[in-house]
Parts: sequence; C-alpha cells; structure tokens
Amino acid sequence: MSLALSGFVLTLLLAFFGVPLGFAMLSLGVSLFAVIRGIDPALAMMGQTIADLAANDGLSVLPMFILMGTFIYKADMAEELYDAANAFIGHLKGGLAYATVLASAGFAAISGSSIATAATMTKVAMPPMRARGYSDTMASGCVSSAGTLGALLPPSVPLLVYGIITQQDIGKLFIAGIVPGALLGLMFMGAIWWTVFRHPERGPAGERSSWRERLRKLSKVWGVVALFLLVVGGLYAGLFTATEAGSIGAAGSLLFASLRRKLTLRIAFEALVEAAKTTGMIFIIIFGGKVFANMVTISGLTGQLVEWIQAMHLPALGVVFVIVLIYIVLGSLMEGLSMMLLTVPVFAAIVQPLGINMIWFGVFVVMMMEIGLIHPPVGMNMFMVKTVMPDLSLRTIFHGTLPFLVSNIITLLLLILFPLMALFLVRTLG
Repeated sequence: MSLALSGFVLTLLLAFFGVPLGFAMLSLGVSLFAVIRGIDPALAMMGQTIADLAANDGLSVLPMFILMGTFIYKADMAEELYDAANAFIGHLKGGLAYATVLASAGFAAISGSSIATAATMTKVAMPPMRARGYSDTMASGCVSSAGTLGALLPPSVPLLVYGIITQQDIGKLFIAGIVPGALLGLMFMGAIWWTVFRHPERGPAGERSSWRERLRKLSKVWGVVALFLLVVGGLYAGLFTATEAGSIGAAGSLLFASLRRKLTLRIAFEALVEAAKTTGMIFIIIFGGKVFANMVTISGLTGQLVEWIQAMHLPALGVVFVIVLIYIVLGSLMEGLSMMLLTVPVFAAIVQPLGINMIWFGVFVVMMMEIGLIHPPVGMNMFMVKTVMPDLSLRTIFHGTLPFLVSNIITLLLLILFPLMALFLVRTLG
C-alpha cells in the first residue's frame, strides 16, 4: 500500500515539474510493478495492457469525435455560433454574456475541450464585450467558465473516455449528461442575471436585432445543428453505435467545412495533424493510466481502501463527499482528464460495492473535472484566458469566475442529493 501511495506522490511531483502525465504514470507503473513482481512480469504487463487497449474497438470512437470537432473548429463555427446567440439575446442586460454561455456550450460540446473553448471564446467574445462596456470581471469570468458546460453535453470527450476506461455504455453516459448540463447552463444564466441585477454597469444592454438579421445569422449554423442532431439522435435511437456515430460526425463535419469553402488542402492537413496529436496525447494518458492502475491493484491499495471505508461504516453519500474533497485537492494540482484517468480505476472499485450507479458516477466525475478547471489556485481555463489576454490580471479572472463556480457547486450538490437528475432520461429512454 505504501508503495502505491508513493507512486501517486511521485506522479504528482513529476507532473508538477513538467513531465507529461501519461509518461509519468507509465514509467512509474512499470517501475513499481517491477519492485513488487520483478522486471520481466512488469514489462509483460505493460506490453499486454497496451496491446489490449490498442485492440479495443471502443477506442476508435475517440479520434472520430476529436476529428469532428477539429473540422468544425477549422470552419470558424465558434464566431458564428456566438453571432447567432447574440442576435437573439444581445439586447438584454448581460445579453453578450448570455450569448457567450450558449455559444461556448455548443462549441465545447462539439470540440470536446473546455480549455480549447476558453481560448477560442476569449478571442471571439472578449473584444465585443469590452467594446460594449462590459466589465473585465464579467467578461473574463464568463469566457473562462462557460466552456465547462460542453463536458456534460453530448458528444462529450470526457464522458467518452470515462466510458472506455470503465466499460460503460457511451450512449447512456451521453443521455445522463443532458439534464445536469442543461441545469448548469440555467445556473450560469442565473449567475449572470444576478450579477447585472446588482451591478447593471457590468453588463449593459445592446441593440436589438431585427428578425431578418436573426434568421440570417441562424442560417449560418443550421448545418452544424443538423449534424449534431443526426449524430446524437441516431445514437440515442439505436440507429448506429457510438463508433459509427463518431465516423458519421467526422465525415459530416468534413463535408460541412468543405461546403462552406473553409477547407483548403493545407487546412485539412492541419486539422488531421491536430486531431492526431490530441488523440495521441489522450491515448498515452489512457495507456499510462491503465498500467498505473494495474500497479495500484497488485499493490493491494485498492482492496485496503475498500476495507478501510467499510470499517468506517460510512453511507454511500458519505463516501461520495470524501471523494469530492479529494477531487477538490487534485483539481488544484492537475488537468481534469489526467485526474480522471489517475483516480477512476481506484474510486470505481470503492463505489461499485456500495451500489452507486456507474453511469451517474461518470457524470459526477466529469463535473468534478470541470470544477477543477475554474477554481484556484490552478484553474487551467483561467490561465488560458490570461494567456490569450495578457493585460488581464489573474485576480480579475478569479473574481469573475466566482459566481460560475458557485453555480457549479450548487449543481453538483443537486446531482449528489438527487441522482435521478442524471438517471431519469437513461431509464425513460431505456
């Protein structure tokens, strides 16, 4: 047990000093496994684990959805999603902030990355908000937080990865994320309303667009909306599997970008390279996480943790709150996907015997990941906004995210206290 705990500490230290987490987990997993069982079994375990994962058909869904998001990104959809949302609600107090939330939710769901959404929407939404007299606090808090919605809305890359490593049904995970994601979106809207209600100068109203202008801007995004409905609707209806849905989405986004004349050969090549790099990075983390999890299992840590929790006679709700505290600490130190791959194999072994639904647990874990992106001292989304807008202070960005962080925490508490919030649609749709 002490060896596995040392492995966790060393992994965090290596990550802190800039070693990619996938390689850190892979090397430490093999090294510590060798200490326990010997070098030959350790190397055999690593080879067999990677070979099994590489041959897993379920992993093929990941690059397809990533490629879909990359093509949509190259088609400049973020700006047009924002313009369409702004045309309908930009005339309200805080209207540009509302539009940013809606556009970020749509773009993050398609791109699969909250961090990429924060970077993109900072470029798209910050200049018009500043031009309209929005405070930097309101604007920066909105763009750094709104992308976290995309992790809950299908097709969600974090839910995809969770489904792969826990062997849960990806379609059910997508369905389970809809209601919590919609509720979180409403909470974000409420946070904006409360802010401009108390401080109207932070989000002044803009000009009202005509219906002709609204329909013109809406017409520019109909293709991606249709593609989204085709992929997600077909997956829910059982018309095709998750892998087929990803392939249809990638092909559809390629066609969409081509018809918009946004896709030259150079841009198409860049999109393929970018998708390959992202996929490779995630695969390395998955391989390293699985090897590390094997080491943790063989060390006996998982079994001892289960026995320790059982000896405490905590109810399932108490165990969940202990996990929340652990994730809050880890979220201050590391990126969300890495945190998921490092912890889920251990936590899954703890919560499954307690009768906790693993589909619900997936939504819970993804929410904890996203909270980690916007809470200090790290908050990678906030640092991304700072990188794109160097003139903003971190203090301003941190202050701006507070209402959205509170919204996240309230939604998380509701999810914990009322699990049916995530499971109702899953059970209704069968």
